[in-house]
Amino acid sequence: MASLILFNKPFQVLSQFTDQARESPTGKRATLADWISLPSVYPAGRLDYDSEGLLLLTDSGPLQHRIAAPDNKMPKTYWVQVEGQINENALQSLRQGIMLKDGKTRPALAEHLQPPDLWPRDPPVRHRQTIPTSWISITITEGRNRQVRRMTAAAGFPTLRLVRYAVGEWTINGMAPGRYRTLTVHPPARKPKQRKQRS
Repeated sequence: MASLILFNKPFQVLSQFTDQARESPTGKRATLADWISLPSVYPAGRLDYDSEGLLLLTDSGPLQHRIAAPDNKMPKTYWVQVEGQINENALQSLRQGIMLKDGKTRPALAEHLQPPDLWPRDPPVRHRQTIPTSWISITITEGRNRQVRRMTAAAGFPTLRLVRYAVGEWTINGMAPGRYRTLTVHPPARKPKQRKQRS
């Protein structure tokens, strides 16, 4: 059996246990070690410093690979606050795949979302009275660097707040930021190594 930790990562926390850069211009950055004191676990994938929500950790190499490996296409759902009132044309662009500098994205699930009942962010999202904001739910099956932010920007609606709600079947339901819960799961079976055929 393997341990799987579901952690609701707060805003401006690194998805690692040490800060290789040591400090940011504004001082020491928070890491997972400030919130989690469990031995022999490591992140399965990552979540950007300025993003919030579900980060999975495990003590199982095969489970880490199943969650994080791009080839496995594990779906990840994000709740995204964007600048402006996003329209159906922009959502359709996200659904069909949108062109980024590193190529076209895979098709995504993208829908309007009523403002979710979330914890306040510290510091809060900037607010401009003359510019409305809106929320969408977007599910992707790849993990390029800062992908969701780049997708919404390419569609004309920059991301203001990004919260990962789910990875696969696991969600942050019922978890406050900075809290985690531990599950015991069956690790995936290791694939047998294929023998090279003699010529």
